[in-house]
Amino acid sequence: MTLVRFFRSDGTLDKEVEAALGQRLLDVAWAAREPLEGACEGVMACSTCHVIVDAEDFEKLPPATEEEEDLLDLAAHATRTSRLACQIILTEDLDSLNIRVPAGAKNWMGR
Repeated sequence: MTLVRFFRSDGTLDKEVEAALGQRLLDVAWAAREPLEGACEGVMACSTCHVIVDAEDFEKLPPATEEEEDLLDLAAHATRTSRLACQIILTEDLDSLNIRVPAGAKNWMGR
């Protein structure tokens, strides 16, 4: 198991959940009723699940694929540590993973 912390764009902790190793971050978010999908505000065909990963956790992730980089290039409010939650697989290295939706973005739930 690993711990995932979901923060609001203003930096306040929204939710902390335990997740099984090997799960996709997006699946963990769905199970926790965290509305990550649509962080692009609906402007991208995939309804991107763009999140910002804390810098020290970002360094533990494998490099983004070319396809993921292309999608992030189109995403509003992307940062140096932006990734797609659908591409993050939880591992022991990512215990206590901290993520947030980009400031200024509204996902499908309006957060």
